[in-house]
Amino acid sequence: MKVGLFLTNQQRLDADMVTALDEQIAMARLARDRGWDSLFSGQHYLNEGDNQQLQLVPFLARLIPEAGDMRVGLGVLLLNLHNPVYVAETVATLDVISGGRLIFGVGLGYRDVEFDAFDVPRGVRAERFEEYLALVQRLWTEDSVSHDGETCRLDGVRMNIRPVQRPRPPIWIAANNDPAIRRAAHLGDAWFINPHSTVETIRRQLAIYRDELGLRGRPTPRELPAIKEVFCARDRAAALEQAGPYLRGKYADYARWGQDEAMPDDETFDQEFADLLRDRFVLGSPEECFEQLRPYWEEFGVDHLVLRTHWAGMPAQTALDSMRLISDELLPALHAVEPRATA
Repeated sequence: MKVGLFLTNQQRLDADMVTALDEQIAMARLARDRGWDSLFSGQHYLNEGDNQQLQLVPFLARLIPEAGDMRVGLGVLLLNLHNPVYVAETVATLDVISGGRLIFGVGLGYRDVEFDAFDVPRGVRAERFEEYLALVQRLWTEDSVSHDGETCRLDGVRMNIRPVQRPRPPIWIAANNDPAIRRAAHLGDAWFINPHSTVETIRRQLAIYRDELGLRGRPTPRELPAIKEVFCARDRAAALEQAGPYLRGKYADYARWGQDEAMPDDETFDQEFADLLRDRFVLGSPEECFEQLRPYWEEFGVDHLVLRTHWAGMPAQTALDSMRLISDELLPALHAVEPRATA
């Protein structure tokens, strides 16, 4: 089992972002020095409410020199908001900076304020995502690319900057609802399983994902990754006390932003926190966290867990305490796991 760290580049408005960046760098260094396997962060624009956020590409570029041998990943880039030539050259550049250790994580997004800002109309969002993803890969691999799209026109161009990884970095597609799961199966190298859904929802959607792989004649992914919200303390009560307010705040923000609208019909964040926790988040002692994560490798075949243990507003020291406990007691146990092969 590989284990990664998802860094929170999102902070409350009263945060000093220079200090916050230093704190994220400290977390990246701790993960590097304690044997974690990967480093990820995510993207939003025009954060609403009590939030501000560093942009993903420069943030990740700053972290790559701190990452050592860890893989680094876009978790995720909102692909259909960006010109595909920009994406192709920028991601190739990041792969060069990382020495060929980049994971190209992409997603469709769900916030109207972002779609409106980048002029992505309703009705074309999924289509544009597919168009851009195909064009990025052509730009990385073909010597002459022509394309006549609504937002990008190319006439026999060759993109000279190429990724280190050939033919390209692995493509992990984030997906929440059932149609997006099917899209991930036929367009990506892996479904990047989200942290929002319950174990039961993921169980149901993995069946959809594998059915779609079969229908498309595509092989089982070489790697099956999942993000999880995880906080370790001496026991579950302490974990809830230390992490609960910040995790609750994160999912209250998701509810306000409309994340629910991108989820399956039976998923909602508009519920009491005790109910939201159930079957969704991983909190407790290292032993308790290990048991809560067990279905991911024993049943689902997940072999790359990406853990988020810090949320906006949480003091950095609290997150570092969780990271140290994970590093000392949970990480060795996870590294020893042999995920169950699934067909």
